[in-house]
Amino acid sequence: MSELLRKPEVLARVTEELDRVIGHDRLVTEQDVPSLPYLEAVVKENFRLQPVTPLLAPRLSREDASTGSYDIPAGTLVFVNVWAIGRDPAVWGHTAEEFSPERFVGSGVDVKGHDLELLPFGSGRRMCPGYALGLRMVQVTLANLLHYTPSRGGSPMAWRRRS
Repeated sequence: MSELLRKPEVLARVTEELDRVIGHDRLVTEQDVPSLPYLEAVVKENFRLQPVTPLLAPRLSREDASTGSYDIPAGTLVFVNVWAIGRDPAVWGHTAEEFSPERFVGSGVDVKGHDLELLPFGSGRRMCPGYALGLRMVQVTLANLLHYTPSRGGSPMAWRRRS
């Protein structure tokens, strides 16, 4: 929410998407999320800048490996700094420190660990087992916080009674 409050144009665009897709007569549900691509981009951008945990769980290499210009001998304890990856100008360009959900609109980058530039829940076999629930809860909760305003017809409970 704080990132959106600092960027009123992004807040306006995501609320416009919610108004257009959801309307004013109901709350956002889990089934609505796939039809809200800009909301998904906002969540991904937030996870890029504010990962769930800045360091992934430590991993012990079982065999010699190399990645990029690094050689990792067997038995090395490896810590992956997700916070630094999310702010790396070599990966995200000169606007790496800026909150810009547009970088994810139409992008195939996901938070499921396939794209190593965005790893808020880890990757591979040691990925957070609750990532799907956590991701959906963040998306639906944020959507409802942004979509609901008292001027749109009372309380959330009144919306539930209408449907």
